Amino acid sequence: MGFTSGAGGEELINESFPELIEMAEEIPVDTVLDGEVICWKHNEQRPLPFSSLQRRLGRKRVGASLRSDCPVQFVAYDVLEHKGEDLRSYQLHQRLKHLEVICKTFKGDQSWRMKRSGGEYLTSWEQLEPLRQKAGEGGAEGLMLKQRESPYLAGRKRGYWWKHKLEPMTLDAVLIYAQAGSGRRANLFTDYTFALWNRSAANPEEHQLVTFAKAYSGLKDTEILELDRWIRRHTSERYGPTRKVKPELVFEIGFEGIQLSKRHKCGLAVRFPRILRWRHDRDSESADSLASARELLRPQDREVQ
Repeated sequence: MGFTSGAGGEELINESFPELIEMAEEIPVDTVLDGEVICWKHNEQRPLPFSSLQRRLGRKRVGASLRSDCPVQFVAYDVLEHKGEDLRSYQLHQRLKHLEVICKTFKGDQSWRMKRSGGEYLTSWEQLEPLRQKAGEGGAEGLMLKQRESPYLAGRKRGYWWKHKLEPMTLDAVLIYAQAGSGRRANLFTDYTFALWNRSAANPEEHQLVTFAKAYSGLKDTEILELDRWIRRHTSERYGPTRKVKPELVFEIGFEGIQLSKRHKCGLAVRFPRILRWRHDRDSESADSLASARELLRPQDREVQ
């Protein structure tokens, strides 16, 4: 019995989620489910932020306090195998019937830890946008559109399933550090660190740029080459493979979520940051501040700042 992480499903994460191992003892032998481990309190309407899950990942021992602060559920999306039978060639609606049967077998105090993902049949495109907004209100990043007759295919196959995400949150941030990339981009600076202004001081001269996020995707190849040349000409200091650059360039950064974080100097962490565009029309003084970033927090998170 085990849970694996990542798209390849190669790393066991059983030690980080002992409650789910106990719960999964009720799953029939030779059954493989596709789903996601989420920190989600019993009887709550929406999950906890991703930072709660990060506190548990990689833990060899999970104490009572962490179990209480970051309780977990397994949200099941699909079933690949049931009692030794390979179901991947079955149509989606047939697999979901098997999944419904499996979920109904869970009894007892820990049965709430197995949660079947909800879904609705669309009969018109007009239903799509209201459902996408509803998903966002529930703490999701958007919708997965799946054809009712689709098989289960490995890898990034197109044609059957589509992600329809919410529009990303965005902030304009200043480039302050750069590192060389890897592979074919090992000779180019393609890993970037961005900062926002801390304008809490009354004296503008005391305002400081504070590290906010790292990103390495989103620029065109021509922009990468142009930025690489700029970085080499405007390096002010070097720290091993890292170059500190003059804080002059502004980029629009997009991300899927934001939460409070004690692990980061700015007190915030963002999920899936990437570069949306190079803001040639802005100078560094006009970039966004930490106060602007905190405004993007959920209301309940702003209250605990």
